[in-house]
Amino acid sequence: MNLLGHGIRPGLVAVVTGASSGIGRATALAFARRGARVVVTARSREVLEEVAEECRSAHPAAEAVAVPADVTDAAAVDRVARTALTRYGRIDVWVNAAGVGVLGSLAEVPLDDMRRLWDVNVLGALHGARAALPAMRAQGRGVIVDISSMLGAAVQAPYMGAYAASKAALVTLDETLRRELSLAGDRGVAVCTLLPTGVDTPFFHHAANRTGRRLRALPAVATPERVARAVVHTAVRPRRRVTVGPGARLLPAATAVARRPVLGLVAWRTEHHYLGPRGSADDTAGRLRTPSGDSAAVRGGRAGRARTAARAACAASALGAAAAGVRAAARTRSRPTSSLPRPFTRPVRRPRSWLNGTD
Repeated sequence: MNLLGHGIRPGLVAVVTGASSGIGRATALAFARRGARVVVTARSREVLEEVAEECRSAHPAAEAVAVPADVTDAAAVDRVARTALTRYGRIDVWVNAAGVGVLGSLAEVPLDDMRRLWDVNVLGALHGARAALPAMRAQGRGVIVDISSMLGAAVQAPYMGAYAASKAALVTLDETLRRELSLAGDRGVAVCTLLPTGVDTPFFHHAANRTGRRLRALPAVATPERVARAVVHTAVRPRRRVTVGPGARLLPAATAVARRPVLGLVAWRTEHHYLGPRGSADDTAGRLRTPSGDSAAVRGGRAGRARTAARAACAASALGAAAAGVRAAARTRSRPTSSLPRPFTRPVRRPRSWLNGTD
């Protein structure tokens, strides 16, 4: 299904949850820069107003409205959908980007933290889908995009079990919803699961940390803007699953071929590289139950843009070296025999005395 031809047409209506920070905020701005009408929602009222103003300034045709809501409240999410329909008359795209994180051992993380995480990451997305579906079914078309993760969908890591399990559950819910829509004859409604690798957002600043260990430098990360572009592209050309970020295509294949070594490496690096020594950080609930407020931002300060540029430069350098090697090999193969170096073609010189017949 191609929802809007080859690009986002001005006037498309997109609802984005978790729009105050990270991927959600970058996604709202990405739609607005293409002239869409955006409904942004999150818990932070003041930050949402700022995001809405940024969206309105992004394109002459862009419009935006902020509707504060907690996605764990189904009635509040329904209110977001009603606002979109009242104001703009339709819902073309609904992006479930709201999410929270908890770091800690499954045996030690407070159960209330896990329940809150699942309420936001899983039930919050389900609330969004259920709020958007009646309008999309009535229209005969629409796209639901859920932001899941490669963590849970392809790999698992110690101390991230609660988060990974919630993202794996989201993959399963999306697959089930696709089948149910197909059986009901609602083939114009697409459900798309986005699977990013590490992304440079404030996620780890906002996550509850029950490990007692500080977080060290993380692996190569994608920028939120890169993920947002993938969301916009998916809205135009829906696909069942979309991977995005460094190693996004390689990781599932590597895990399928060598699951134990890959998961072992992930576990080792998590334990010995990404987390500091025990007692190096305070136990904190982060922003699990409170709005992000002043800490809301698109990026998390992990130099995702610089790392992306460095990877691109390395790739370009490697490609250039490979191309030079290919050209050199081609020249060698095509060189005629007569052009061989002189030592192979020059006749052997005899001493002058021999030429004269004397010793």
